[in-house]
Amino acid sequence: MRHGDFSELAAFIAVAEAGSFTRAAAKLGLSQSAVSCSVRMLEQKLGVRLISRTTRSLSLTDAGQRMLRNLRPSFENIESEIAAISALRDKPTGTIRVTTFRYAATSVLWPVVTKFLAEYPDIEMEIIVDEGLTDIVADRFDAGIRVGEQVQKDMIAVRIGPDLRMAVVGSPSYFAKRGVPQTPRDLGNHLGVSYRQTTGGGLYAWEFDRDGEELQVGMNGPLIMNDGLMLEAAALDGIALAYTFESQVAQYVEDGRLIRVLEDWCPPFSGYHLYYPSRRQHTAAFALFVEALRYRS
Repeated sequence: MRHGDFSELAAFIAVAEAGSFTRAAAKLGLSQSAVSCSVRMLEQKLGVRLISRTTRSLSLTDAGQRMLRNLRPSFENIESEIAAISALRDKPTGTIRVTTFRYAATSVLWPVVTKFLAEYPDIEMEIIVDEGLTDIVADRFDAGIRVGEQVQKDMIAVRIGPDLRMAVVGSPSYFAKRGVPQTPRDLGNHLGVSYRQTTGGGLYAWEFDRDGEELQVGMNGPLIMNDGLMLEAAALDGIALAYTFESQVAQYVEDGRLIRVLEDWCPPFSGYHLYYPSRRQHTAAFALFVEALRYRS
């Protein structure tokens, strides 16, 4: 296959993934006309239309979908191999893309990243904060960070933090008005801030476990949010109870601004893990990053 054929195939994949000639051109660093010409030449050589175009949108034909499905893994392997070879230089280099949610990013990832980049200045980090469960393969991330129980079984998981615990907290003024719940069943008489899950859009039920008895409680309350910091603010202002990470509100509990309840119903669970595909070839820079994050108790 000639060099021109590779560039035409790369242009087709970029357009198919981006869903737009304009976005594909920006990604490839080419003009829109050059990308369009490459795809048109590929279609002419094959004698089959790969992309159906209208003035407002484009879509893949059956032949285009088949080509994308079969070509994408091969091109990803080529990109990984080129990156791996480039990493054989004396200094580790390359870009590492990681997706995580905010609290893991600030509490576990960021302290390591600051030291890591200082030690390896030729490595770049791209950190995307997303409260949903991102598909790291489809979105071309090198790795993601989630709690252990959320990691898919076909991924390699590396523990990067200690066990976690949840906490139910409220302000002194809130408990003065509504009393203190003694068991999770008492929460039916209380107000709680509900968390809207980014993935799926459902409301997260508060989970409790004591002596093998497991309970899930859906809370009533005036607020629905999808941000941990806003949950804390609602609890601090006495609007409602919040269900959040123990370590995230530890200082507020210590200084008396929040009171913790139902502590014996919130056992530890598996902490943060870095996860990544088992079949993808990773660079030396990524291997160094994994070791830097690895949790050592």
